[in-house]
Amino acid sequence: MASRPVKPPVDPADRKKLGELRLIWGMAARYPAHIAGAILALIVASSATLAIPYGFKRVIDRGFIAGGGSAASVGSSFRYLLMIVVVLALATACRFYFVSWLGERVVADLRRKVHGNLLTLAPRFFEENRPSEIASQLTSDTAIVEQVVGSTVSIALRNVFTGIGGIIYLFALSPKLAGSLLLAIPVIIVPIRLLGGRVRNFSRSSQDKIADIGAMVSETLGAMKIVQAFNQEKREADRFGGAVEAAFGVARRRITVRACMTAIVIGLIFGSITLVLWEGATDVAQGRISGGSIAAFVLTGGFVAGAFGALAEVYGDLLRGAGAASRLGELLREKPEIAAPPKPQTLPVPPRGSLAFDHVEFRYPTRPEVAALNDFTLTIEPGERVAVVGPSGAGKSTLFQLAQRFYDPNGGTVRMDGIALTQADPHAIRARIAVVPQETVIFGASARDNLRYGRWEADDAALWAAAEAANAAGFLQALPDGLDTFMGEGGARLSGGQRQRMAIARAILRDAPLLLLDEATSALDAESERLVQNALERLMQDRTTIVIAHRLATVRAADRIIVMDQGRIVEQGRHDQLLAANGLYARLARLQFESQAA
Repeated sequence: MASRPVKPPVDPADRKKLGELRLIWGMAARYPAHIAGAILALIVASSATLAIPYGFKRVIDRGFIAGGGSAASVGSSFRYLLMIVVVLALATACRFYFVSWLGERVVADLRRKVHGNLLTLAPRFFEENRPSEIASQLTSDTAIVEQVVGSTVSIALRNVFTGIGGIIYLFALSPKLAGSLLLAIPVIIVPIRLLGGRVRNFSRSSQDKIADIGAMVSETLGAMKIVQAFNQEKREADRFGGAVEAAFGVARRRITVRACMTAIVIGLIFGSITLVLWEGATDVAQGRISGGSIAAFVLTGGFVAGAFGALAEVYGDLLRGAGAASRLGELLREKPEIAAPPKPQTLPVPPRGSLAFDHVEFRYPTRPEVAALNDFTLTIEPGERVAVVGPSGAGKSTLFQLAQRFYDPNGGTVRMDGIALTQADPHAIRARIAVVPQETVIFGASARDNLRYGRWEADDAALWAAAEAANAAGFLQALPDGLDTFMGEGGARLSGGQRQRMAIARAILRDAPLLLLDEATSALDAESERLVQNALERLMQDRTTIVIAHRLATVRAADRIIVMDQGRIVEQGRHDQLLAANGLYARLARLQFESQAA
């Protein structure tokens, strides 16, 4: 169940910085108008916040000190305060709208971009990385990015504006007191620098653990019948509990470090303010500063302290967002191994349906020590029906993988209609192939959409014609909503034979010159196999067909039978010829007939 995790960032310096957030900024930068609106609203809101202390200074100095203020001046001061409150409320509402919009928009774009890149990657990537873990990254990591863009960055910028503006105003009120306050800033920065890196490392580890949990849940729920059939509920519960506790342990360490960092920073900030205010109170007593000014200084100092205290906590959120952005960035940086050359050769028109393997050598990237194909040479002529048989692991399915160019051979050449597959566009190659896989894939969608996967633009008349040819029209018409019936995850509402007939109908709609059948009649009862076999006979007419089967009864009518073992062709010919040769095919045939007789 283990897999190779997505590789960590290569540059060690990036692990100590917030550089990964450049990915998020690059996505957000495509919406300059909303960024400008958010920044303008932030500046106005921060300015209004800092204008409040000045309003209190006016109220105190004009209305409360020695009775020196008139009712008119006091009223003017309070009207000023009310105006500031209205401006602050409106600016805050605008800020919330713009930053929330940006958060949702960036996450939507990021999800689409990552998903689009994943669709281009070769099967090797998904063999080395668990798809369920990737799905968890695509959901949980983008949720963190949404929080960063829609909340954390806004809070950070607001507090930066408030902090800088507050410091400027503090110098305007009392340069001496403000200078004393600024001396504490280097002391505050040190713990942020020291503890921030550890928070980021713990954040990344925490997201990795959460991805493991998501992958485990997906795996267990997808195999629930097997779990229950073997009475493994307790083991799976214990395994899941262990993963959850491991994630909690990493999160607890991250929370502990963040809590310590927050406590230290806030303690230093407010401790420094208290000492500075002590000095300010002495100045008020000696008449060097007015009561309104010291009140404004205290209030502004509180705003500044709160701003820098919030920045200490927000810094941890930004580090967490940087970890999420780093993981998503890795998915975006993955390049497809199988791609069209700069100037792809055009496949012949009309298509002929020929396929040739010329001295092909191939080893799966995840099993480099084993040769799946070894000096394999085979030419399949247009319209020929070829059956490929052999023991498990002989390399039969590998032929289909290479024919669809999911992999490129390590040596030799695979050609379609005379063109080397490495010189053609993979999309053009696959457009000429229809596939009926061993394990039929039914999507969690309607029957109509599952059929249309063969040819998306097909109308209902074409869908029903394909279903009729595949012996699938009967059960499709019996569904509650016909073609609009939801199939359930993995086609849970269909039997095995019905799922295979859906796959055959999909291949009929594809109407491709080359047909690949991978054990299409396995694991079926006699009636279902008869219906499937009849549908396959219609499907194979007038097209090149390669069929893989362990059940030799399904390949008797082939024009040629290829017998494979250990990645090589060991026999080939017609059914009767191979039986007479008394080789591997004859032995497999005897085993098949004996098992049927038993």
